[in-house]
Amino acid sequence: MIEIKHLSVRIGHKPVLTDINLNIAAGKVTALLGPNGAGKSTLLKSLCQETEVDSGEILLDNRPLHEWDRLELAKTLAVLPQHASLTFPFKVSEVVAMGLYPLSVSRSQGSEIVDQQLQRLDLLSLKYRSYPTLSGGEKQRVQLARVLTQLQQASRPPILLLDEPTSALDLAQQHRVLSLAKTLAHEHNYAVIVVLHDLNQASRYADNLVVLEQGQIVSQGTPKEALSPETIRQVWKYDPLVVKAPDSEIPLLF
Repeated sequence: MIEIKHLSVRIGHKPVLTDINLNIAAGKVTALLGPNGAGKSTLLKSLCQETEVDSGEILLDNRPLHEWDRLELAKTLAVLPQHASLTFPFKVSEVVAMGLYPLSVSRSQGSEIVDQQLQRLDLLSLKYRSYPTLSGGEKQRVQLARVLTQLQQASRPPILLLDEPTSALDLAQQHRVLSLAKTLAHEHNYAVIVVLHDLNQASRYADNLVVLEQGQIVSQGTPKEALSPETIRQVWKYDPLVVKAPDSEIPLLF
């Protein structure tokens, strides 16, 4: 669905991504992993065209990403950034309704879509709250509801980009959001690409892991394949204790 070919990105004279080759399929969760500065967020920004590419190309359904009609692309691809600055006293429902912009729906249909996403993210009780008064975790979930609203009229499998979506969430909400991402991929054919720091969460919820170090892919595959003790020692400079989960092949890392 998404094909990244020989992608390189520089910021100034500094290479941030070097010769990235990656295929991302619909119906799967792909996690981008690596230490700070490895290039995870830059790769995500390249996919949503927020970062200028130095060389290489990104194809969506065999067509260069930059050739897509912007409105059509907005219905297909949406990103939840790591930080979303919004200080105006909009109600929660109004923030989520911003995701309706590329859609062709009536007022009543739009209201119904917003309520569906608020319910999906356990936010209905906050519908009329002022957005700036929310906690960091609540704001993060509101922004996710907005992004999911944006993808309601995708004419092809939607692409959901998540940049550290659990960073402000408590433990239970972290698992709810990642479980939702997995459900969207497996049951609704989304292509979900998520930047994570927690290797155990990546192992539990992602189908394919991509490990980056200094802007290059050093390992990818299933959790068992991508997160070998050797790779963890090389990339994170940490000697892990690896335990197999009781009823699966998922490695648990301590």
